[in-house]
Amino acid sequence: MKEFQLIENFFTNRSLSRRDVELSIGDDCALVQPAVNKSIAISCDTLVENVHFYPDIPPQALGYKSLAVNLSDLASMGAEPAWMTLALTLPDVNEQWLTEFSSGLFDAAEYYGVALIGGDTTRGPRSITITINGQVPTGKALTRGGAKNGDWIYVTGTIGDSALGLDVIRGKRHVDPEHHEYLVNRHYYPTPRVLAGQSLRGLASSAIDLSDGLASDIKHMLKRSQVGAVIDVNRLPISSAVTDSVSKDEALNYALMGGEDYELLFSVPEAQKGALETALANAGVQFTQVGQITTGDSVKLIRDGERFIPNNIGFEHFS
Repeated sequence: MKEFQLIENFFTNRSLSRRDVELSIGDDCALVQPAVNKSIAISCDTLVENVHFYPDIPPQALGYKSLAVNLSDLASMGAEPAWMTLALTLPDVNEQWLTEFSSGLFDAAEYYGVALIGGDTTRGPRSITITINGQVPTGKALTRGGAKNGDWIYVTGTIGDSALGLDVIRGKRHVDPEHHEYLVNRHYYPTPRVLAGQSLRGLASSAIDLSDGLASDIKHMLKRSQVGAVIDVNRLPISSAVTDSVSKDEALNYALMGGEDYELLFSVPEAQKGALETALANAGVQFTQVGQITTGDSVKLIRDGERFIPNNIGFEHFS
C-alpha cells in the first residue's frame, strides 16, 4: 500500500466534519475559519517508540493516547479543541495495526470534537506527531504565569496511577486483580481535563498539565510566575488502587515523580475559592487543594511539618 492510499483508507474518510473547516485533507494546506473574538491555541507533541511508548502497546490505546496528551495541553490553557494534523512515521504498512490505531485516534477525536485536517506519512522508526489547535475567548486563556503569593494550589483527579500502571504493564509490579485493569487503563487511556480547563477560565491564576510529574511540572509554573510554593504531600490525591498496592513512601513517589497522569495543576486566589467549588462541581471533576503559592522561587515539599525529599526527579528529555 502506497502513501496516498494509506491516507485515504485509514484517515481521510474517518475525520469529523466541522463547519469551521473550509478545506481539509487532500490539498497543500488546510483552511479553517476561526470564530470571532477567539484566540487560537496551538500545541504539538511527538510520541516516539521506545521513548514514550513500548512496541507492544495496543495500537488502539496508542491512537487514543496520541491525541489525549495533546488535548491535555489545550485543557491547561482553557481552550476548546477544534482541529489537528497528524504526522505518522512507520517502519512498514501493517493494515491491522493501522486499523486499530486509527480507531483509537478517531474515538478520541469524535468525543472531543476534533477534526483531522492534514498531516504527513513517511517511512522510518515508528513515531506519532500531532499538532492540535483549539480556540479560547480572547484574553481568557490560562497560562503558567500569573500565580501570586497566597494563591491556593489544586490538582484534579488522582496522580500516580499512570506510572504504577506502566510498572504493572512491564511486570515490575504485581497488584491485586481488582486494581489491575484500572491502573493499566489510566496509563493507556488518560483523561484530558478539557471541560475542567474551560471551567477554570476567569478563576485560576495559572495552570499546567501534569505530564512529567508534579514535582517537576510545578517548577515550570513557578518559574513563569516568579513565585515559590509549599506542597503538603499528605494532601496529594492518590487513588486506593495505588495505596493498596505499594507502601506510603512509594505511593508518594509515584504521585510526585511518575508523570503521564495528564491531570491539571492550577492556582486560585482566595477570593475565587467559592466560585471554584461551583465551577468544577458542574464539570464533574474531582479536585484537591495540595498547597499554596509563596514568595521565593522554589517548591518546598513537606510531610507532617517536615521537609520531604522524594527519591528521584521527573522525566526530562536529554537529561
